[in-house]
Parts: sequence; structure tokens; C-alpha cells
Amino acid sequence: MLVNSKKMLKEAKKNKKAVFQFNINNLEWTRYILEECDKLKVPVILGVSEGAIKYMGGYNVVAALCYSLISDLNIKTDVCLHLDHGSSLESCKMAIAAGFNSVMIDGSSLPFDENVELVKEVVSLAKNQDVAVEAEIGSMGSIGSNGLKIGTNTTLEACVNFVTETGIDSVAASVGTVHGIYKGELNIDYKLIKSLADELLVPLVLHGGSGLSNETLKKCVESGITKININSDIQESWSLEVKKYLQENPDVIDPRKIIGSGKEAIKNVVASKININN
Repeated sequence: MLVNSKKMLKEAKKNKKAVFQFNINNLEWTRYILEECDKLKVPVILGVSEGAIKYMGGYNVVAALCYSLISDLNIKTDVCLHLDHGSSLESCKMAIAAGFNSVMIDGSSLPFDENVELVKEVVSLAKNQDVAVEAEIGSMGSIGSNGLKIGTNTTLEACVNFVTETGIDSVAASVGTVHGIYKGELNIDYKLIKSLADELLVPLVLHGGSGLSNETLKKCVESGITKININSDIQESWSLEVKKYLQENPDVIDPRKIIGSGKEAIKNVVASKININN
């Protein structure tokens, strides 16, 4: 059933486990992720970016799709529908109105005080509607056309102040990962992760989980990470499988067969990541 992420993350933090957020892009991806997580009997967070929401038709479409799949597929595990990297108060408003259970407001590019004020507005909006709020502090890097762009890690003091002043339910702190798939060795600050986890009451979120080995992810969880976001790993695995299928079946025009050819690739990524909890 659809729930907010507070309970699942609280339990995961207590048990030193990870809850995974897998980003969705269409009906098929949503179905495959739900089926695999239900099969493995683990809670899951379905992350949806503003770009994916626009592509899929809007906030109400995404919410209705998720609610309907959970009902018709008889999904028993807990599912949270989460706005990923919401860029504005208005975006969060639309997600909450549509039935999202959790929102992330990303003001990390703003000066600290402006980020705090923006996040506080979202927290005030969400607190009476049983909606969880995640926010980000620090400058996280990314993989762009010019190669790797390393961000700036947050500090323990800044993160503690950020969580205290905003009242958020979970925090994404910059600890050395990047958005996108990174093939080299990242300089993840495990000591910072542990310090944050020991000092903060709220769960820590790891953005940029794609491209990291399961051993690295497990070490992050052991250091104190509670939520891990995965997007690019699924995109890459799915696209490679679909390209292979099209090369082997050039006459196929049925979109269901084309999209569906990547089903097992998606499910394999989901199962592999979840396995780090074992």
C-alpha cells in the first residue's frame, strides 16, 4: 500500500538497513519495480523527477498510475511515491495535491539561509497532510558533457543546523557521490557519514547511488546511510538490453515487446541492490 516514508526509514535506520528509491519513467518501469519489491517483501520508494512527471503526463497521472498498479497487481509491500528533486514550492504543492506521500525540495544550489527558508515553507505545507519531506544540503557533483563535476561535501555543523532549523524528515548530504553513473573511484567520506548518522536523529539519504559497487553501498549503509537513490543504473541496464533485443529482432515493431525486453534487466538491478541488506 502507499504510505509516506517516515515509518519505513525509521525502521531501517534502527536496524542499520537501507531502503531503496528506484526512479520510474513509465508504466512498465513502475510495474517491474513494484513486482520485484513485492516478491522480495521489501518496502520501496518510487522516485519521480519533474522531467519524468512531465513526460508521463502530469502529477495526477503519475499518482493514479501508481495507486492503480498497487491495487490491480495486489502489491502488499509498503510503497512510497516520492517527488525527486522538486525545484520549487509550487512543484511540491502539486505533488502533494495529487497524492504523493513524500516530496524532496532541492534548494541545495541556494545560499544556506535561502535553502532553509524554502525548505521550511515545504515542511509547513506537508506537516498536516502526512507527507514526508526530504531536503539536500551541500553541492553534489554530476556527470555532464564535460565529464565529472565534483561537488563540495557538507560539514557536520552545517547539516545539524540545517536539519534543526527546517524540521525535515530525512536529509541528503553531500558526502562524495555524484549524480549519474561514475566509473572511477569516488572519494566517499565514510567518516563524515558516520558522524552525521551519530549526530542526527533523521535518516541520511545517499544520492548518486548508481555506478557504485554493492560493496561500496554496503559500506555506506554500515557507516549510517538509510536511503539510497538508484536511477542511472536501471536506465543503463534497460537500454543495453533493449538495444540488444532490437539488433536481434530488427523487424519487431510492437512497443510492448520492445519496452518489455528490458524487464528482467530492471528486475535484476532492483534485486541486486536490495541484496546488500542481507
